Amino acid sequence: MSRVFNFSAGPAVLPEEVLRKAAEEMMDYHGSGQSVMEMSHRSKVYDAIIKEAEADLRELMGIPDEYKVLFLQGGASTQFAMIPMNLMKNKKADFIVTGQWAKKAWQEASKYGDAKKIASSEDRTFCYIPDCSDLPVREDADYVYICQNNTIYGTKYKELPNTKGKLLVSDISSMFLSEPMDVSAYGLVYGGVQKNVGPAGVTIVIIREDLITDEPLPGTPTMLTYKTHADADSLYNTPPCYNIYICGLVFKWLKEMGGLTVMKSRNEEKAKILYDFLDSSRLFKGTVDKEYRSLMNVPFITGDDELNARFVKEAEAAGFVNLKGHRSVGGMRASIYNAMPKEGVEKLVEFMQEFEKGNSHV
Repeated sequence: MSRVFNFSAGPAVLPEEVLRKAAEEMMDYHGSGQSVMEMSHRSKVYDAIIKEAEADLRELMGIPDEYKVLFLQGGASTQFAMIPMNLMKNKKADFIVTGQWAKKAWQEASKYGDAKKIASSEDRTFCYIPDCSDLPVREDADYVYICQNNTIYGTKYKELPNTKGKLLVSDISSMFLSEPMDVSAYGLVYGGVQKNVGPAGVTIVIIREDLITDEPLPGTPTMLTYKTHADADSLYNTPPCYNIYICGLVFKWLKEMGGLTVMKSRNEEKAKILYDFLDSSRLFKGTVDKEYRSLMNVPFITGDDELNARFVKEAEAAGFVNLKGHRSVGGMRASIYNAMPKEGVEKLVEFMQEFEKGNSHV
């Protein structure tokens, strides 16, 4: 069977070149006589893999020397607790809630201190990003938290909020490495890799060194203290070795493709093809205010639940899989991450045009 076009929001499509390389090296990595899946994380061979992965990521993102890169486990959701445990010194944090994941992060932080929603787009089902130019950021807030690209709702911050000098913390899970970003604008930035970077099981945290503390909140477990992992170069315990290796192959692929500036223009081109069709379609409609549209996640609807279900079913039969929208919002969603080829988006639009013709009576 030929490969399908996989529009899943995560775990998501990986570059074919990376999968082929991993397959080549599966039984014998670089003459070691073993798979990366089997080797000790304390071995010299694996040490070189994780160090090279970090060096390539630093180069791709232009990560300043005073930031630590941590390869962690527990998914991005564990960061909802780990961040307040390590950063909430005044027991106060301000949240801009633009979707499900920011809302969950706010709810989790509320267990550790005074987590305050200072802006939200929940009033219109998170279809926009609120004005963040003059927010009521508290003078004694430890940080301001955002989710920069909202996977479920398909919105993205086009510019960072004015935090009035306070630390900015951002979840970038679904836009990780999709475009250049200024890491120095953040105190901490993190993401689960399973959307745009690698296989599920790794969360990458990029944290400014002065925020890594000996004294997290009382009762913080050793494994949930950033210093534990920073001091051990992400090797305090057995890391998700194979998944980090795959991330490293993706970093190399991105470098070969020309880096993040090239990826951004590729992603803009793909997104334009799909959004232009949605804007002209009589049947399909995007659900996000145009000025806040994500390049990565594109939700859309027909306005009829039965028709939505039929579209998803027929699309899957035609080789376009995982187009069903998140269970909390319904409809459809096409996630068009770095590894989705332009051809996949073009063929999806062709299929949508044919489906529209066949359902013009609706």
